[in-house]
Amino acid sequence: MAASILIADDDAVARRLVENMVQKCGYETIVVDSGDAAIATLTAPDAPAIDAVILDLVMPGLDGMGVLAKIREAGLSLPVIVQTAHGGIDNVISAMRAGAADFVVKPVGVERLQVSLRNALNTSALKGELQRIRHSREGRLTFSDIITRAEAMTGVMRAAQKAANSSIPVLIEGESGVGKEMFARAIHGSGERKAKPFVAVNCGAIPDNLVESILFGHEKGAFTGATERHMGKFVEAHGGTLFLDEVSELPLTAQVKLLRALQEGAVEAVGGRKPVKVDVRIVSATNRKLLERVKQGHFREDLFYRLHVLPLTIPSLRARREDIPHLLRHFLARFAAEENRSITGISGEAMAQLAQLDWPGNIRQLENAVYRAVVMSDGDQLGLGDFPLLASQPHPLTDIPTAPLMLEPAATPSVISGNEIPIAPLPVVGTLAMLTATGDVRSLEDMENEIIRFAISHYRGQMSEVARRLRIGRSTLYRKLDEAGVPGHGGKSGEETH
Repeated sequence: MAASILIADDDAVARRLVENMVQKCGYETIVVDSGDAAIATLTAPDAPAIDAVILDLVMPGLDGMGVLAKIREAGLSLPVIVQTAHGGIDNVISAMRAGAADFVVKPVGVERLQVSLRNALNTSALKGELQRIRHSREGRLTFSDIITRAEAMTGVMRAAQKAANSSIPVLIEGESGVGKEMFARAIHGSGERKAKPFVAVNCGAIPDNLVESILFGHEKGAFTGATERHMGKFVEAHGGTLFLDEVSELPLTAQVKLLRALQEGAVEAVGGRKPVKVDVRIVSATNRKLLERVKQGHFREDLFYRLHVLPLTIPSLRARREDIPHLLRHFLARFAAEENRSITGISGEAMAQLAQLDWPGNIRQLENAVYRAVVMSDGDQLGLGDFPLLASQPHPLTDIPTAPLMLEPAATPSVISGNEIPIAPLPVVGTLAMLTATGDVRSLEDMENEIIRFAISHYRGQMSEVARRLRIGRSTLYRKLDEAGVPGHGGKSGEETH
């Protein structure tokens, strides 16, 4: 999914020109004709995700300066590029002081607008990453810090937000690297316990003989090496949230004591004489199917039902491909800043192929791939050679047969800054063959599959647009991709299994 730009201008001709230029740069557009309409769009309860604003300064009613003031009052953090036919220095200074990210004079050229948008989005991504890191360290991470636009995430986000307002035990399931701990931190940071401690414990990294001591604490001299008293993670998290990561790896002996602690709201330290009352909210996570562990006898059934009160399953990255461009933009901005590199984008070909990968390591693998690319790159943009994991990947969507029916492809920008990701490199000429090599008419299914492949390439992987242009539902589109065996798309059937 491309970045979404809100355009606010009362001049219909200017509005249309800017809209065309923004779309030519590879972004999606939302257009309004007044400042009041712009604020209504930005602050609506069901407001669409907007990444930047192009704002005319001179408009009847609420003008551009008024819009900037209301954006600041509403606490919205998004870049605004102001434009006007009057390019005086006073206007520039006033707009910048009011919070504008850039200033352009009408009529702006497409090259100037593209540079302005790219810089604004990259700066916004960097600010978002720095804020996310700061919030995580301070225990103030919320759901607004989670980067997602995918439909597959809508249900789990809504359920997690509801859960945050209570103390209901939450079990987060999902593959390694999908962001389970970030969800746990967002649940904590969005609830009433946000001012209290968030304590994370990786149950799979604790030696079996130390699990009870680390979770419940121990008294001085309770065992060899216990030279000091240790309060334990439960007591440490008192009043806040205890996050039990990889809870499925707990040994059975520790599971018994954990169950008692949850039932009684008290823990007894190793070597202790009496239980200590604790008030903690439990959020647990696992990359395994916990019910399967119960059936295999590796996890207690009674403890399972204590933890499995509100289960949340985070989809894998291959089931939420709409998030890839936004994640890439944030990672690229952060690592370029951290490594002091002036890298401004990723080539269209590299982006196209990155979008086809299955990413078995999910967001963590994507993040590390960008990190490595930024460190090892010699240029000011990342290309195919900066991503070694692309070298061994097949690219079947580039092999499109030739025939009489000509399909004109859309032009693609030479550099894409994580804002637009084709699902495959666009062909120079798109054609559709009617006959097989033996002279027989091809089957409707075969030609349909080819048309779908071309549409995905033509609309750069924007599956909503592909479905709309083909006049079919998204679920139908994903089903047809699955039936055709198109690799790397992670259709609806894939989404339902994660």
